Amino acid sequence: MKARMLFATGYEEVEALTVVDILRRAGIECAMVAADDSEAVTGAHGICVSMDEKLSEISGECDIVILPGGIPGVPNLKANPKVEALVKKQNDRGAYVAAICAGPTALGAFGVLADKKATCYPGCEGQLMAKTHSTDPVVVDGNVITSRGVGTAIDFGLKIVEVMIDKTIADDLAEKIVYKR
Repeated sequence: MKARMLFATGYEEVEALTVVDILRRAGIECAMVAADDSEAVTGAHGICVSMDEKLSEISGECDIVILPGGIPGVPNLKANPKVEALVKKQNDRGAYVAAICAGPTALGAFGVLADKKATCYPGCEGQLMAKTHSTDPVVVDGNVITSRGVGTAIDFGLKIVEVMIDKTIADDLAEKIVYKR
């Protein structure tokens, strides 16, 4: 199983790295991908992380593409035509796409949420462009998984594990990291 977390300058560190960590603990290969093809990407709070892949060099499909939140990370993702093309291709083939915090607004801008129920960071609802908005911490609608923000990052990661593998594995992982679901 393969996941790709897309990083743009200004990404939200907790959202991105928590999800990468949880997926890897669950045995899901989760590549950190530089949307701007750099070797390392700096987050909204100055944390610089080395990347596994560059967006222009990725090959093959994956099971899920994930967008973190963060400012200016999300605007940078939205402005990148390669990110839009990857997300649309993933969605068009019915594969999973996921986003947290302001990240779902990128999915909305790319047309992914037009017929979906989704959630996002409070105050971003006007940019969500979803059929239905929810305030639930994590929302799954078909092949789309969305979440609200830093405080829901563990729930988001565990929900991805639940959807991609199964609930028992997600529950066991929650217990191992001393997290009550």
